[in-house]
Amino acid sequence: MTQLKCTGLTLGYEGRAILENLNFEVEAGDYLCIVGENGAGKSTLMRTILGLQPAMSGSVEFGGGVTRREIGYLPQQTPVQRDFPASVREVVLSGCLPRQGLRPFYAKEDRDRAAEAMERLGITALARRCYRELSGGQQQRVLLARALCATRKLLLLDEPTAGLDPHVTAEMYRLIDGLNHDEITVIMISHDLEAALTWAKTILHVGGRVWFGPAERYRTEGIGFAAERGGAAL
Repeated sequence: MTQLKCTGLTLGYEGRAILENLNFEVEAGDYLCIVGENGAGKSTLMRTILGLQPAMSGSVEFGGGVTRREIGYLPQQTPVQRDFPASVREVVLSGCLPRQGLRPFYAKEDRDRAAEAMERLGITALARRCYRELSGGQQQRVLLARALCATRKLLLLDEPTAGLDPHVTAEMYRLIDGLNHDEITVIMISHDLEAALTWAKTILHVGGRVWFGPAERYRTEGIGFAAERGGAAL
């Protein structure tokens, strides 16, 4: 079942296209990694899917019961966001906001959903801690739990392991893989090509050339794109 379909997408800023005529589909249960050179439009594509930025042309369609209000999103953090003075429980609960509509308070269902997400990510013991006092790895778990509060179907993750040490990075990838095995579709931007090929089922390479297909085929058909660009980081 197709949950996301992008057709003829052209993305850019101030009338200048950075990604043109992009076409791909994401099926329920997929684990898609978006890779490509810096400035190739990876984060712009994710923001367009979320409706945070308009496309210059083309369309983004949802199916399989997915709507933009039911997508879990883990963005890249800024230094200001890392210093946010709220409790872990408050941050996780805020993931329920898109689903509240006009309701001005959290319902029992929201609180139960947040508690389930914290337990799933192993952060229940941190619930009363201040978010800004946590380590980088703990903060990313909190943000992933927040994203889970918004969805049961589709997660969008923008470089969720950026700035983490190798041990914490490996653990984060295992957590994300576990969520995917629980039938949550994952779309993740990654600069770690080897990890993308290890964990993902499907690869979307954007940049000078576009490639979309199974991860096992990318090693033979698409991995040379980076070399063509002078070894630019993915």
